[in-house]
Amino acid sequence: MKVHDLKPAPGSTRERRRVGRGIAGKGGKTAGRGTKGQGARDNVKPGFEGGQLPLTQRIPKLKGFKNPFRVEYNVINLDTLESFEGDVVDPDTLREKGLVHKHGLVKVLGRGELTRKLSVSAHAFSKSAAAAIEAAGGRTEVLPPPFGHGRPPAKGNALTNR
Repeated sequence: MKVHDLKPAPGSTRERRRVGRGIAGKGGKTAGRGTKGQGARDNVKPGFEGGQLPLTQRIPKLKGFKNPFRVEYNVINLDTLESFEGDVVDPDTLREKGLVHKHGLVKVLGRGELTRKLSVSAHAFSKSAAAAIEAAGGRTEVLPPPFGHGRPPAKGNALTNR
């Protein structure tokens, strides 16, 4: 079967009724519009909702939306961890060195090479980063988020300390 072979199931489509073609048949004279009133005339704007604020005015002007439950991470890469002094890496030690912002969650990403054994604790790891740390003989520990394992508070996690 090809696209040009597709057609609706028998009986599922009908010809459209041509209205306003004389008094014979169903669609003559008022053509299903009743008598008098706004709906019988040609002056109803498309999208008119009876005086209620129309949908086009109710929705935001700009496209898209900002997800209030988005979880943002401060990222750090393996090449930065390679030059890190010490064997234990956690968000607090990274903040002391000024490598990540003082607030928010920390995620380790896999850019660069890691040749030494490190014990890394963070809130999230990319698969390549976790594999590289394990391959170098180190270990990874995923820290729980401060808002529990459910949905973060609205407006994201920018206000959390750790």
